[in-house]
Amino acid sequence: MAYDPNNIFAKILRDEIPNETVLETDQILAFKDIAPQAPIHVLVIPKGQYTDIGDFSSRASTDEIEAFWQAVSKIVNDHKLNETGYRIICNTGSDGGQEVPHFHAHILGGAAIGPMVSR
Repeated sequence: MAYDPNNIFAKILRDEIPNETVLETDQILAFKDIAPQAPIHVLVIPKGQYTDIGDFSSRASTDEIEAFWQAVSKIVNDHKLNETGYRIICNTGSDGGQEVPHFHAHILGGAAIGPMVSR
């Protein structure tokens, strides 16, 4: 899958679309999901152009990868999600339910999330 520079997250990174920022660093942007699936639903995206987790893990620098996962950890800690639990989801490809071709992680918490997969 080729990176689409006109995907919604690229537009958010260029400030063409507003977001409710939770955390921003030189390497990542984290913001509230516009259609939350849990009381706390935050998206974490790298600022680099990566299509999915495989692309990110193979092409991103060590600093980018470290910054991404440190941001995830900070958000979990800031929202005290480690007290009752949370879920991190990285959808990849059409079978994995990926809707935006820019690597991102969903952090969900604040209530029981339910079963891992429902068919």
